[in-house]
Amino acid sequence: MATNKVDVLLVGGGVMSATLGTLLNKLDPSLRLTMVERLDHVAHESTDGWNNAGTGHAGYCELNYTPENDQGDVEINRALTINANFEVSLQLWTSLVGTGDLPAPDNFINPTPHISFVWGEDNVAFLRQRWEKLSAHHLFSDMQYSEDHDVLRQWMPLVMENRDPAEKIAATRINYGSDVDFGSLTRNLVATLKKREAFELLLSHEVSELEQNKDGNWKVRLKDRTSGKSKTIEAGFVFLGAGGGALPLLQKSGIPESKGYGGFPVSGQWLVCKEEATVKRHYAKVYGKAAIGAPPMSVPHLDTRIINGTPALLFGPYAGFTTKFLKAGSKLDLIKSVRANNLLPMMDVGMNNMDLTKYLIGEVLQSHEDRMKSLREYFPGAESGNWTLADAGQRVQIIKKDGRGRGKLEFGTELVAAKDGSLAALLGASPGASVAAQAMIEVIERCFKERLENGWKARLQELVPSYGESLINDAELLGRIRKNTLSTLGLLRD
Repeated sequence: MATNKVDVLLVGGGVMSATLGTLLNKLDPSLRLTMVERLDHVAHESTDGWNNAGTGHAGYCELNYTPENDQGDVEINRALTINANFEVSLQLWTSLVGTGDLPAPDNFINPTPHISFVWGEDNVAFLRQRWEKLSAHHLFSDMQYSEDHDVLRQWMPLVMENRDPAEKIAATRINYGSDVDFGSLTRNLVATLKKREAFELLLSHEVSELEQNKDGNWKVRLKDRTSGKSKTIEAGFVFLGAGGGALPLLQKSGIPESKGYGGFPVSGQWLVCKEEATVKRHYAKVYGKAAIGAPPMSVPHLDTRIINGTPALLFGPYAGFTTKFLKAGSKLDLIKSVRANNLLPMMDVGMNNMDLTKYLIGEVLQSHEDRMKSLREYFPGAESGNWTLADAGQRVQIIKKDGRGRGKLEFGTELVAAKDGSLAALLGASPGASVAAQAMIEVIERCFKERLENGWKARLQELVPSYGESLINDAELLGRIRKNTLSTLGLLRD
């Protein structure tokens, strides 16, 4: 069997692989890159517009990024980090629009105000404290706060429709939030890569075996899902960016760094409204507080969405329980992921998160009217006949060992890389696609150290002007960067 040799193998046709491939191609156009996708087209799993929130996650409206500690103080460090990381994505997209590698921004990103909305005295006190702390920092200095019903009626008319004028409510708003069609973004990135002679895209192919040679390269066997035939690729570096499918592939690699990791799969659904008159009356992403026991991906929000150029309203997501790791995966995925080295952490998480499991099962058993009841907390006048249920994407939360060797459930993203830098995998979910640029820069920093020091750093700074600096600490730098990105990407609204 002939073996094709490449410098980089990208496993998965989503936003992570597309972003890494784009960065590597820009840093060294001579690198031979191959992308492998198990489905018959790219960006059809987690990256597809209908399978994620489409929120440009910047910490503006997502209340789970600013938790209260045991003393009742709101902690903002995670929101600061996520905001700065999203700015990296905006910088990269701005550069790629400028070079023609991405089309006009409104093909993949649109200005959409980001609003946090709460009701009840305790929640209003929380939101007020959150606003006071965040708005004192230059990253969030433009955040507005109001408890005035008349003001909030201007910000979100559907949410305020038929609402009790005596109800204690509050909201914050950032006007230059964004709605991102990550599916369109990814398809455009891959389309540009396909024009490069050193890039190959293999659709309907999946990885069946991963084995590292004595010389450090990876021998990867692929199966063509259409013909059933196999082929082998030898790669100097392998990136596993296959969403929920990354964990099983990481386990196949056998690298020591993969030991102890498990996955907790969570599915989701949206209520979708395409009724034109209703869609036109709401133009924002309105996020609330998650129900007690709900995973962070289930924070309720009423969203303006523009997917493949078509406007819609989405509400949800409603979480569900599943054993699949991918939307197009197998019900045996969870069982097959169990290993001797992760059995104890997975059992610990299972026993210590029974409330979460019960919550997820309860979500699955809801009726349409149950779901409409949740929606009407955000849109009191919602009519049942205008909303239909649609499946969202599949997420696999990270299970890993804690300091005592027991198990803990993580709700973020985590990069796992081989010690020799020959393989890396991205695990987890939120904030996911929004911080793809920063996540893939971290892959380059960990796995291409020598090249970064020998010329790549300067080129990376051309693509991401803030690279090597801190947007969290440097207000003047942020001001210059943000002015350019918001203008170029059309995120400034009158």
